[in-house]
Amino acid sequence: MALAGSIAAGTGGSRSTWLGVLCGAGAGAFWGLVFLAPELVRAFSPLELTIGRYACYGAMSALLLAPRWKAVTAHMSRAAWIALVWLALAGNTVYFILLANAVHIGGIAMTSIIVGFLPVTVTVVGSRDHGAVPLAKLAPSLLLCAAGVLCIGWQAIAVPGETSLANRVIGLACAFGALASWSAFAIGNSRWLARLEAVSAHDWNLLLGVVTGLQSVLLIPIALWQADAARTSSQWSSFLIVSLGVAVLASIAGNALWNRMSRLLPLTLVGQMILFETLFALIYALIWEHRLPTLFEVAAFVLLITAVLSCLAAHRKPAAIDELAPLGEGGAH
Repeated sequence: MALAGSIAAGTGGSRSTWLGVLCGAGAGAFWGLVFLAPELVRAFSPLELTIGRYACYGAMSALLLAPRWKAVTAHMSRAAWIALVWLALAGNTVYFILLANAVHIGGIAMTSIIVGFLPVTVTVVGSRDHGAVPLAKLAPSLLLCAAGVLCIGWQAIAVPGETSLANRVIGLACAFGALASWSAFAIGNSRWLARLEAVSAHDWNLLLGVVTGLQSVLLIPIALWQADAARTSSQWSSFLIVSLGVAVLASIAGNALWNRMSRLLPLTLVGQMILFETLFALIYALIWEHRLPTLFEVAAFVLLITAVLSCLAAHRKPAAIDELAPLGEGGAH
């Protein structure tokens, strides 16, 4: 409770800010599971895992939207549908293929911390928005993020590992590709949510699921062409369970929390919330691998968490405004 009060007070005692941070933490906890999924079903390729996850996500989204389809889509313009197509590609299909490849090659910890660089890209773009915190004020947070990524990047390439240097470089490149893809999604999605007042964040997430599901169906012929290994019934059962689990927890619940957060927080602060995903993914990785973090991972983790706290401090309102806020505002509720 003391931590809750300090975070809320540090951002102007705003209930919406505190709720936004909580939603961001919840989304991160669910999204962190995505990094573990490729390790749970290594018998299946990243493309197959992408199809499984998003086919389930699309089917569940369609079922939830079916009773209200006409009412929801009546508010959707042609531009909004086009936006959904590229957002589905950037934030789901392309992103997850790159992420799963990075996990297969470089491991969960490296991939999760590289994706944790997202706050830098989103914050730099968000600093151009009207009324946003100036980039100069966010400089400490950005520098801390950059230092954290340098730590994990150095470990991925310079520290000896089980895979060849070439493969480690490919894994690192896939992780940075996933970062770029999700950065584009985070920025575009946040701006479209602000523009579409007639469509709720939950319905927007379900529409995104339907479009992503259709994209996954188009990938099935490619997956069938590449498939060359026989799988046991237990492997298929694990694949189905993981696909359903990630679809429900990450794509439905996690995305809903993220969209809710995107409407509560400014874009410069939205980007910082992805560090919760990094935190939980790293925790899941260490539990899965039955080990303690390396020195570089500890340094990267500390630097990234410090970057979040620095960004929260940069969004603090002037003290005079704090004193005018209602006494009940700012605590957990």
